[in-house]
Formats: sequence, structure tokens, C-alpha cells
Amino acid sequence: MTTASLLSAASVATPDTLDLGVGGMTCASCVGRVERALRKVPGVQDATVNLATERAHIVYDPTTAPGMDAVLRRAVRNAGYEPRSAAEQEAGEAQEQSPWAGFMPVAVGLLLSAPLVLPMFGDLFGQHWMLPAWAQFLLATPVQFWLGARFYKAGWHAAKALTGNMDLLVALGTSAGYGLSLWLWLTAHPGHEPHLYFEASAVVITLVLLGKWLEARAKRQTTAAIRALHALRPELAHLLGRDGEVDVPVAEVMAGDRLVVRPGERIPVDGLVAEGQTQVDESMLTGEPLPVPREAGGQLTGGSINGDGRIVMQVTAVGGETVLARIIRLVEDAQAAKAPIQRLVDQVSAVFVPTVIAIALVTLLGWLWAGVGVETALIRAVAVLVIACPCALGLATPAAIMAGTGVAAKHGILIKDAEALEIAHRVRTVAFDKTGTLTVGRPRLTAFHVEPGSDEAGVLAAVAAVQSGSEHPLARAVVAAAQERGLSVGQPEGVRAVPGRGTEGEVAGRSYLVGSLRWMQELGVDLGPLAADATALQGQGATVSAVAERVTVGLAARALLAFGDEPKPGAREALARLKAQGVRCVMISGDNRGAAEAMARRLGLDPEAGEVMAEVLPGDKAAVVTALKKDGQIVAMVGDGVNDAPALAAADVGMAMGNGTDVAMHAAGVTLMRGDPALVAAALDISHRTVAKIRQNLFWAFAYNVAGIPLAALGYLSPVVAGAAMALSSVSVMTNALLLKRWSPDK
Repeated sequence: MTTASLLSAASVATPDTLDLGVGGMTCASCVGRVERALRKVPGVQDATVNLATERAHIVYDPTTAPGMDAVLRRAVRNAGYEPRSAAEQEAGEAQEQSPWAGFMPVAVGLLLSAPLVLPMFGDLFGQHWMLPAWAQFLLATPVQFWLGARFYKAGWHAAKALTGNMDLLVALGTSAGYGLSLWLWLTAHPGHEPHLYFEASAVVITLVLLGKWLEARAKRQTTAAIRALHALRPELAHLLGRDGEVDVPVAEVMAGDRLVVRPGERIPVDGLVAEGQTQVDESMLTGEPLPVPREAGGQLTGGSINGDGRIVMQVTAVGGETVLARIIRLVEDAQAAKAPIQRLVDQVSAVFVPTVIAIALVTLLGWLWAGVGVETALIRAVAVLVIACPCALGLATPAAIMAGTGVAAKHGILIKDAEALEIAHRVRTVAFDKTGTLTVGRPRLTAFHVEPGSDEAGVLAAVAAVQSGSEHPLARAVVAAAQERGLSVGQPEGVRAVPGRGTEGEVAGRSYLVGSLRWMQELGVDLGPLAADATALQGQGATVSAVAERVTVGLAARALLAFGDEPKPGAREALARLKAQGVRCVMISGDNRGAAEAMARRLGLDPEAGEVMAEVLPGDKAAVVTALKKDGQIVAMVGDGVNDAPALAAADVGMAMGNGTDVAMHAAGVTLMRGDPALVAAALDISHRTVAKIRQNLFWAFAYNVAGIPLAALGYLSPVVAGAAMALSSVSVMTNALLLKRWSPDK
């Protein structure tokens, strides 16, 4: 390879990603500002910031510059915010478990503001308890410049960057009220007590702090699902070594180690049962309430709870490769992702604060022109600034997504990206792979017909040998049937898999082909006397394969294999539930039409209505899904195998069964951990409810401002009421999102 080509290959580097905590963000405008600062860094290809999780997800070219982590941190700091590593943020969240964490500034604000507000209530009952001006000044000043320092600092950074945010609006509004009060007091005639507005600035700051505290408390509840998953990791494992059991940190466990798991303990990492038998509670991972039995060779998932049996396990995966670690990664990525609907909010937020400042200025000048005086005009402009803070806008979408993905993960539905969550509620067609998705996926050999005069046991043993290295369900069924009959399965040679058709190999010097009837037709194999048997077996709904042997004159048919599978428990009810919701269900199968239609009828599908796609080769499944998407139909594909990955990627929403392959799970936007078809309807339902919450939140977030700004500008809202309404908007959005935590697939 030439130097130029080497340089060219090096320049096309795989992008790296970095998750960075960002402290100090208060509204949607802050999000936009941090994103712009990060995207200006050379080498950064994309940056998305989530207000609810306070994290930035950055995609960058690793060849651009060394030490990109430090460069990105500096960019965040220069924008006026506090960069934190993911580990620092997780440690901070872990420390803030108390429901009253961070309440101290709010408590101080309430204590200092209460004496300023009480006289207002006294006026309602004819009592005049107005404090002297100097006392109001002493109470309001610490609130304004000590508790409110965060607003000045963040607002100043925003002003320097020629942008605006919530802090700038609060700082401008409260400073105007405080400054007006100070001016009226100092310029008042001797013996005259002017009406001051110290209580307005102090109460507004206190209410904003109270709203942010309630908002942070609600955020911790939305991330409860992630914290619960992290808590499933035990700290110690019982390593079985030469000297017996030794307790070691889980971080030191390696693949291949043998661990002892005692009754009632959490399984530390992924592995296989080497000795013993037990039952395992996997409810926190899959949502399955009943323990599942595990014997020698059975799979164990880290984080699940061992039952009443002592077992020895062989470790197969540790650290970030475990199922639990991947689940946590999927949920965190989904919660950090930005839904398409959020882009509209970002566009609005970019111009929101400058527009509000302009409206406040127009309000001030308009009332001055109307002749109400500087005092009244300024207070009404302050009310506009205070009520218009865009906190709720920035929280509306991410809060609902965090709550929705969190509760879905709790019930065994892993949503990989926010876009899949947003699209799923519009799905009108669901295409299901048959084997392993709608059926148990463990077919049995129900019939074995050989050509007249052949040795049935010898042919079956040869077929089992050819199939012994395959993971295909039909191949495993053949091997299992040979073992049940006590046949000796030899070692094959030159085994070659033909995707979507079958397998070819040599046994004891004879070459056999085992595969579908379609493949035999393509090869020109004459079934001869076996043809009638094949037709009869297909008519009974069996999946039929054939065995051919290479001979000097071509290929000769040697046997027929008929397989039967069973529908998954609850699959028929799951399809009926989807149909009742107006969703069209389609089954895609590589089986012959007779077998596919027979299984479809058992599942409650109607072949005459086009609900069965039979004889579909694995490579053609994606094309079938694309055809279903015509006329703008939103299509979901549900599958579990490697050959389903292209179809899962082609669908608008791909759903992979968690008992399937890693490839399928990677290609899908949604993973169903239990492999239960009933979870398909549940996934569509949680999508519908989450999107409904997003729309409700955005409606209320906009409604507060659309209704509040004109009322404040016209003088119907005081700054205190405006501050309360602004704080209430953020809290109501978070509370509405938290209602999703009550969802379950059974409701």
C-alpha cells in the first residue's frame, strides 16, 4: 500500500464519542448555548445536550487533536458552565439520595422573604404591618446578592456570549425591582414612607430557587430506573481457586473464572451453570415475575438473584460486555438522546429570550408613554421578564423520555433511541418473523421418510453429522432426534452452509446436501417416490426439508424430513390485542406456504387477508418490509435472528427479541428482553403514552408563556405572582412526566 493510501485510510477514522456532565444549565437556551460551543470545537461532528440529565453527548474525529476531553471541557467552561465527567456526575447523584438534598438555600430564602410578604397578607385584613425601609433592605439584600449570585454569574456569561437564558431574565427582572426600591427609599422625602418592591425581588428569587429544587428532586425520580439497574451489581464474588473460595472484587473477575453463587445472592457477572441447579429471579432485567430454572449449561445473567440452590458458574462476560452493562448503556443512551420533536423546541428557544427582553422593553416604554409613571412601568416590565423564563420548554421533552424509557426498562422493554420511542406510537403494521418470535423456536423432527431400500438409521446419522455444527433450529432438531434414537453421529468434512437454503458436507466419503425443497428444485433434484410424501406432509402444515446425495450422474434424493413447531404461549392473544388496536399483523416465514399458513391459522392470522408472507428467503425479508412501508405506512419489524437484522434496520421501528442474537439487538431500536410477543403491544403503548406526555408538557410550557406574557405586560400580574407561575410551570412539567412511572404492560 502506498503512503498516500495509508494516509487516506488513516484520515477516515471511526468517530469517537464522549459523554460529559454539564453543571449550571437552567433552561432550553442554556442547552442551545452549550451545543453551539461544543460544535465550534475543531473535529466535533455532532453534540447533543440534555437538560434533564445534564449531560452532553459528543461525536468527534479522534485524529483531529490529542486530548479532546480537555478541549471539550474547556469549551464548556468558557461558555459559562461547569464540565463534569460521567463518573463525577454519578458520584454526585449517588450522594444526593436524601429527598431534602440542596434545600438549604431555599430554606434561607423562605426565612428572609417571609417577613417581607406577611405585611401583604395583613393588608387584606386591614392591618398595616409594613416593615421600615431599612429592615426590608437588610432582609432583601442577602437574597438578592447571595442567594441570587448564581443568576448574575450565569446571566453575565450569557450576555458576554450575546445570548440569553433564564438566569439573565431573572437577574434583569429582580435587579430592576431591587434597584427601583433602593432608589425610591433613598430619594423619599423625610417622614414619607414610599411603597417599596424589595419583597418582589426577594420572593421571585426564592420561588425560582424553590422551583429548581423541586425540579431537581423530580429529576432524581426520573433517573431511578438507571440507579436501580446500577444497584444490581454486587461488589464481591466468590472465586473458586486452588485454595477454595476466595472473596474478590467483581472488577477483578475475568472470563473463564469459576465462581460460587450461594442461595439468595445476586449473580455477579454473566456465565453458565457448571455445577448444581437452581431457580433464578430475573425480574429486574426482564420483567418476568416468575423464577426460571437453571441446570448445568444454563445461562446466567449478572444482576439476577439466585434461588435456593448453591451453584458453580463459569464466567463468560465481565465489565462492559455483560448483559446488565449493555442494558444500562442502552437506557442511558436513550435518555440522553434528543427526540425529533425537541428540535422544534430548540429553534424556538434560540430566539425566545431576546424576544422576551424586547417585549419587556416595549412594555416599559408603552406604559411610560401611557403616563403611569416610571415605578408602575418598570414593575410591569419586570413581571414580563420573570414569567417568561423558558425552563419548562427545556424540560418538557427530555423529562418525559427519561420517565418513559425508565419505566419501560423496568418491565423488560429496552428502547435504544428516542426516535424509535417517538415513532412507535404511529405504527400501523407489525411484521413478525415466525421461528423463535411467534413460535417456540424449538422445532421437533416429526417425520423422516427415506427412499425405498435405504437404511433409515444410517441416513439419519449422516444427516445429523452434516447438521451437527449448525445453530439453525431445524439442524438442532435433527441432531436431537438422532441422539434420542441412540445413533452414533460421526465427524463431517467440508461442511458448507448455503444461506437461506441449507447445508452441504461429507460423511464417510459420501457427499450430502440437506435443505429446503426450493433448493432441491433449483438444483434439479427429482424427488421421485418421495414427492407424494412431501405434498402430504406440507398439506398437514409441516415444514419439509429434503436430503440429496451427490452421485456420479448428479444428485439423488435420499430422504424427507418433516418438522413441527409450537406457537409461543400467549402469542395468539398478543396478536389479537394488536388487531383490536387497529394494527395490522403480518407473519414472515421462509417455510413453504402450506406450513406457514397452517401455523398462521393457529396464531389467529388470516392468510386470505394477506397476513402471511411465505417462502421468503432471509435476504429478502428487508425487501418485504420495504414493500409493507408503501403508501406511507409506519411499519415495525419483530425478529430474533442474524438474518432478521437487515429487516429490523429497514423497518421504521425494529424490535428484537432479547432471547435472540446480539446482531438483531444492535440493529433494532427496541429490545424485548423476555422474548414475549405481548411486549410488542406494550412497547407501542408506552410510546403512545410518552409522546402524549411530551405533547402535554409542550402545550403547558407554551401556554404559560403565551398567556402569562400578555397578562404581565398589561399589568394584571405582579412580579411575585409571575415568579410563582414560572416556578410552577417547571414543576408541573416534571410532575406530569413522572406520572408515567405508574405505567405497566398489564394496564
